[in-house]
Amino acid sequence: MSQRGALYFGIFFLLLIAVGFGQSWNVALGILNLCLISAIMSLGVNIQWGYAGLFNVGVMGFTALGGLAAVLISMPPVAEAWAVGGVGIGLSLLGLLILVAAVIFVRNNVPRVFRFWATLAVILVGVVLIRLVYAPAVDRIEAINPAHTGYLGGFNLPIVLSWVVGGAIAAGAGWLIGKITLGLRADYLAIATLGISEIILAVLKYEEWLTRGVKNVTGLPRPVPYEVDLIASADFAAFASRFGEVADAASVVVKLCYLVLFVAVLAIIMWLSERALKSPWGRMMRAIRDNRDAASAMGKDVKARHLQVFVLGCAVCGIAGAMLTTLDGQLTPTSYIPLRFTFLIWVMVIIGGSGNNWGAMLGGFVIWFLWIQAEPLGNWFMHAITLFMGDDSWLKGHLIAGAAYTRLILMGALLLLVMRFAPRGLIPER
Repeated sequence: MSQRGALYFGIFFLLLIAVGFGQSWNVALGILNLCLISAIMSLGVNIQWGYAGLFNVGVMGFTALGGLAAVLISMPPVAEAWAVGGVGIGLSLLGLLILVAAVIFVRNNVPRVFRFWATLAVILVGVVLIRLVYAPAVDRIEAINPAHTGYLGGFNLPIVLSWVVGGAIAAGAGWLIGKITLGLRADYLAIATLGISEIILAVLKYEEWLTRGVKNVTGLPRPVPYEVDLIASADFAAFASRFGEVADAASVVVKLCYLVLFVAVLAIIMWLSERALKSPWGRMMRAIRDNRDAASAMGKDVKARHLQVFVLGCAVCGIAGAMLTTLDGQLTPTSYIPLRFTFLIWVMVIIGGSGNNWGAMLGGFVIWFLWIQAEPLGNWFMHAITLFMGDDSWLKGHLIAGAAYTRLILMGALLLLVMRFAPRGLIPER
């Protein structure tokens, strides 16, 4: 990392310390934990765009799959739901696999003149047969105590395991999507990944047997202690009372535990990313990014290499999604807004410096910090410039009410400034 990069990171941590003293250490540590997760997402996008020039606008879909993994791994199974609908769901999945195999067989063996109609017929018949088993099973599962369950649940395993599983699920989805879309031109690839992301999120929202849909899955287990358990501990209460409120100290300790876990994951991903970038594989990826025709002429399988890097980036986004759901303690499918948060992740990569892992990490830190702090700073600024106005002034009310939109203005202005004065990002690629 360059001296300029070290300076930027130093400024960021000074700002974080200022938040700790000016607001609270609970707020500062909460921001830092989310910054670490944002940095991991930014690294995932940087692997795809910075290494290979792949324009993936489906980041939220792969992040949501990581969140789904947290539910499937950590939540206890709902025995009643499995009893009434587990067999039906299993048969439906088996039928789906058979349908895919049948479509592949038809595409490979039926003469071209009949291929389209034969494929269409196989798909229609297969969907109808699967629905005959699937729909009744779903109805029975969602009828089991829908206020609290109404879904199959998970495997009741440690939630940290879901971080690995989330990456694997997102990588598998990335492989399937990449096989279909990576032959497209950059703008068509962006449209395709955005559409597929919307499909993934629609499944999470409306397939209640899997995720409870808009009812949300709450109460996910934690990999760290609970605040109430710390407060109930006499030894901890005696220790924490020296520093202030016991409840505040318990919240700080929990956030510090998350911080240790998140820093460890970020350090591992960062080390692997740097090793990959500086390896012959990384130099080959940059050569493909800069001139794919020349790389292809040198004998490189461009589509296969693009598929590799696409899968890796999706896996990192899936890990970040599982970590975010773990931190929140719940899966809320409606909170995954593709255009809004995908734009934010891309701003992190662009402002930090695409193609540079340290730059992507810095972008994740800086942009999320500003995204969180823009609204309170906007409120302070609006109150400051309207002090001379009367309480009945329409302009004062309008300005204070508009303070919530400061973050959007700030993101746009920051992006414009960086593109004007540092078009390659704060820490550009060497």
